[in-house]
Amino acid sequence: MQNLLVALTQTPAPSPSGTLRPGLSEDMITPGNWGFAATAFVVLLTIFLIIDMVRRLRRIRYRAQVEESRAGEEPRTGDGPGGPEASGSSQKGPGASGRDRADGRP
Repeated sequence: MQNLLVALTQTPAPSPSGTLRPGLSEDMITPGNWGFAATAFVVLLTIFLIIDMVRRLRRIRYRAQVEESRAGEEPRTGDGPGGPEASGSSQKGPGASGRDRADGRP
């Protein structure tokens, strides 16, 4: 710890004005093509992630609406003889989560 403090006190302070090589101005210093490519990649990736997130949130909202409408219709359709269990509209079983296909979509 003490060595670190000694090293910090012995390093010279940076000069207040920036020093550039002769023939260069501040306008000539740019990140270059690689910097532009990296920034463009980050921007495109962010746009893609936002679009994907909005699509996923929309799916969740639509699934919730469909489940609400199914829950609201179930008592009316299952009033026949034997109740809802006899008509086969029970949600207790392999398809109870609302996912009927192997890929997870209803």
